[in-house]
Amino acid sequence: MTFTFDDITGLLAGQLHQENAEKPVTAAVAMVFREGAEELELLLIQRTIDDRDPWSGNLAFPGGRIKQDEAPRLAAERETAEEIGLLLEEARFLGRLPDIKGSHLPVSVSCFIYGLPAENPQKMELNYEVQDAFWIGIDELAVPERHIVSGVTFGGEAFEMPAIYIPRPDTPVLWGLTYRLVMEFLNILRSQER
Repeated sequence: MTFTFDDITGLLAGQLHQENAEKPVTAAVAMVFREGAEELELLLIQRTIDDRDPWSGNLAFPGGRIKQDEAPRLAAERETAEEIGLLLEEARFLGRLPDIKGSHLPVSVSCFIYGLPAENPQKMELNYEVQDAFWIGIDELAVPERHIVSGVTFGGEAFEMPAIYIPRPDTPVLWGLTYRLVMEFLNILRSQER
């Protein structure tokens, strides 16, 4: 899949976004891409293991809770700066995915998409909430053989869930809310290829 930031902006402009008055957005995340040597690369973080964090140790996008009277997009940008030190005000805003609801917790998440140039001078500085951060090619995420059903644990319960195997040592599978957002994004890209 070869896409540019302009392509993504155009595809996302066609997506409808509706506010859900019954289930207001409680969290916001940033899906951040950079221009790689051969393809766009997506930023993923691995959350630090912490018994107080329901997503402890999972792969995710930077983001978190929206403060009272804070716009969701500003929350995504603030949380990204706090967690990994990237200032998204310097990135190109590409669009937004439809909000999604959590399957196991009462959370509704907004996802905002950004693009960084290949020569981005910013260095990531991980805070205590983030164990690791890495870039992965968008084509790597689309490889059908990496789309699996995997055993995962959430809230002390074991589940079999759809996931994406990430070919990196000591890296968990991508599943849950982040998986659903990645799949939504990939489906939007695939719709353009047809």
